[in-house]
Amino acid sequence: MTKIFMAAFAIVRGGANSWFLRSVNSLFLMGLAIPLQATIIPVYLIIISLQLYDTLLAIILPSIAFAIPLSVLVLANFIRDVPAELFDSMRVDGASEWAMLWRLAFPLTKPALLTVTIYNALTIWNGFLLPLVLTQTPNKRTLPLALWTFQGQYSVNIPAVLASVLLTTLPILLLYIIGRRQMVSGLSAGFSK
Repeated sequence: MTKIFMAAFAIVRGGANSWFLRSVNSLFLMGLAIPLQATIIPVYLIIISLQLYDTLLAIILPSIAFAIPLSVLVLANFIRDVPAELFDSMRVDGASEWAMLWRLAFPLTKPALLTVTIYNALTIWNGFLLPLVLTQTPNKRTLPLALWTFQGQYSVNIPAVLASVLLTTLPILLLYIIGRRQMVSGLSAGFSK
């Protein structure tokens, strides 16, 4: 997450002056336009060629790749909301870009970081298509895919499905209860202007 935060900071603080950073920002924006379902065959072929099929890395690497564009966009918008006068005053005090990143931008965008983390965790936790296509053995299944196996051809074990759904939602519910204040302030901070 820190590398994504640093990329967002570089795009915001240096994007107006550098054609490279503007093109990287455009590349991240294009990444938002490509849905996972449209790329499942190329992702499958890449995973097969890397000999990662039926491993946890086969699920982790594409999940990270598809989480990066939205994360950078959200974090860049939050860093843009930090007043430029704060950066200017730190520069007058002799702070480097690195110090401004970690001492100013990072503490002020903690709600955005938590929001992005929770959103990405929910997306990965509820992932169904990647584990379905990229894994085969039952011990590599994610929870949504394991829930799908409770369905038989002619019947459904409803008590087992309901108990499994409850157990599946408990970790995400606990994460929300712990971080709801930061998440709500992170979601509503962009609407203040």
